[in-house]
Amino acid sequence: MTVIALLGAGKIGEALLSGLLKGGHAPGDLLFTERYEDRARELETRYPGMRAVTVEDAAKRADVLVVAVKPQDIEPVLAELVPLLGPSSLVVSLCAGLPTVLYERSLAEGVPVVRVMPNTPMLVGEAMSAISPGRYATAAHVAVVKELLSHVGQVVEVPEKQQDAVTALSGSGPAYFFYLVEAMIDAGILLGLPRALAGQLIIQSAVGAAKMLAEGEDHPVLLREAVTSPAGTTINGIRELEKHGVRAALLDAIEAARDRSVELGREHEH
Repeated sequence: MTVIALLGAGKIGEALLSGLLKGGHAPGDLLFTERYEDRARELETRYPGMRAVTVEDAAKRADVLVVAVKPQDIEPVLAELVPLLGPSSLVVSLCAGLPTVLYERSLAEGVPVVRVMPNTPMLVGEAMSAISPGRYATAAHVAVVKELLSHVGQVVEVPEKQQDAVTALSGSGPAYFFYLVEAMIDAGILLGLPRALAGQLIIQSAVGAAKMLAEGEDHPVLLREAVTSPAGTTINGIRELEKHGVRAALLDAIEAARDRSVELGREHEH
């Protein structure tokens, strides 16, 4: 069995570990590093048989190293990995905005790297992960990463030049949905509904709408039009959304997120 090490066991790292365990990976084949001792003990208690290790131990024992630290923390991690990794290792980066060339420039020549942009629905096994192989990553390496991520959601392969757009759209996307749901719950309260009821109404509506999108074949425009009766309540609401430029605001927000993803990558250029 492939030994997998998570470098950084935050929410996304833990979600991946949990998904791999549920998918049949043995606890003894899963390692993780965690700089906070309390967090390490918490995970060891929650997942019996797993142990926190050092970065050096992880690099020596694992076939696949999944880097799940914050982008601003990548430099010291790479510095520690330089003498430890060779072409037989596979590095999987979950760090937003960081290109594969950053790893390839820092690590020994020939180390294969696959860049991944997941999102937080990984916590409930419904992630959307986009992957891009680096210069030294083969089809076999891509297949390994697809198999790992399939335990926590859906996976697509994209050219790396599209990753900044993916980061803005699906990486940040759940936050936009949460923002809209939050606003709609507030609207329910404004209209006199109790908060709990407003939340129940909107959250189930969101779940149902997402299921219609995922399981049906109709374009979102057709689904929206099916709810929009002539001179009805929905068209009056849509008119207000258009009047206030909600569509344009979303376009601007996603462009801004894309631009920040590009900046994150440039911050590590030397």
